[in-house]
Amino acid sequence: MFDQYLRIPKEKISEPLARGPLQSISPNAISIGASVVSVGAGVAAWQGQNGLSLGLWYLNRFLDGLDGTVARVNQKQSDFGGYLDIVLDMVAYVSIPLGLAFASQDLTVFIALTFLFASFYINSAAWMMLAANLEKRNLGAKIRGELTSVAMPTAIIEGGEAVIIYSLFLIFPGWLPYLFVLLAILVLLSAVKQVTWAYRNMD
Repeated sequence: MFDQYLRIPKEKISEPLARGPLQSISPNAISIGASVVSVGAGVAAWQGQNGLSLGLWYLNRFLDGLDGTVARVNQKQSDFGGYLDIVLDMVAYVSIPLGLAFASQDLTVFIALTFLFASFYINSAAWMMLAANLEKRNLGAKIRGELTSVAMPTAIIEGGEAVIIYSLFLIFPGWLPYLFVLLAILVLLSAVKQVTWAYRNMD
């Protein structure tokens, strides 16, 4: 919901690194590194090292924002890079909840996790197909002036909100069933928002 307002400040912070020490590094290598860090965050959560997991989560988010900036300012953008970035984002979003659920060994947490992952599945179809249709109609990211590789329709839960909620997962693990369900509901509302927009604006 707030990502459209955060992207420009994020670019200004990241550009000096992208133009300087990181200009010779492949954006895809940064994306893969971010994914490895996210898996490490999940393993740390599984082992009950929530403080370490939280630090790795923040590092993952930083690297996830950095790869696109490195690609843009150094003319290294590619369709595959944008595709890889989205796929590896999904790795990040499942690693920590899985780690926390395995650490809890609580059936209630696993039930809530199932609901959460179901919402991810539905929302992924809602926004990815909408993004594909916008690109197909020449109404994609480039036309809309977006910095992302494909159009990212505004949602209730985006990257900024995910950073906050995942932090709460790690800070308050006793609340996991409630936090998982809360995020699942917000993600499903995002999917409803995308479908409603598509119904009103497509065909």
